[in-house]
Amino acid sequence: DGGSRGNPGKSACAYVICNQSDEVIEDSGFYMGLATNNQAEYLGVQKALERAQELGIDEVKLFSDSQLIVNQLKGVYKVKNVELAPYYQKVKSLSESFKSISFTHIPREMNKLADQLVNDTLDSLE
Repeated sequence: DGGSRGNPGKSACAYVICNQSDEVIEDSGFYMGLATNNQAEYLGVQKALERAQELGIDEVKLFSDSQLIVNQLKGVYKVKNVELAPYYQKVKSLSESFKSISFTHIPREMNKLADQLVNDTLDSLE
């Protein structure tokens, strides 16, 4: 997940990695400075995939409440924003290292833990 207070504004991202039984293996939040909400969303995906690699996970089902990010990664939408392109390229490159990967849009209500981590990270700065 990713969020920005102001757009652009102070931004943070977070990820939650779960096993096949939906038990949390690891979660983490990151402050990223001045960014847009979409940049924060992409960095959250990037951090999750990097950590999944480090953990030796080779099959990923990635869930995000960002319809834009999911549809760009699935090839449904083109990446028209020049500032998002480097984030998109990094995530696509990371995606190639997995045996299988899928991207699924979920409602924000199903992304509460990651959303809370983003807000906790931003709240810790105030």
